[in-house]
Amino acid sequence: MNTIVLQGTEAACGTTTGAASNFGNASAVRLINTGTTVFLVTLEQAGGTDIGTCTIAPKEVVVLKKAPTDKIFAANAGVLGVAVGFSH
Repeated sequence: MNTIVLQGTEAACGTTTGAASNFGNASAVRLINTGTTVFLVTLEQAGGTDIGTCTIAPKEVVVLKKAPTDKIFAANAGVLGVAVGFSH
């Protein structure tokens, strides 16, 4: 069984490309939408080029794998993220 290991402190996602975070160069980030509506999350390269997007439903939790330098931002600061790793 894989266990999630916290590697940082949970914080609100930035809401613009300029405020995007790489979450301490993490390779995986646990995201939760604390709001009551769906919000778009964007994964981008360090230079600002979008890699992709996904929608997170209210109260949904996802773990997003990424390259250490990739950054994340969301449509609303109600999306929180924390760097995580995995233990077997």
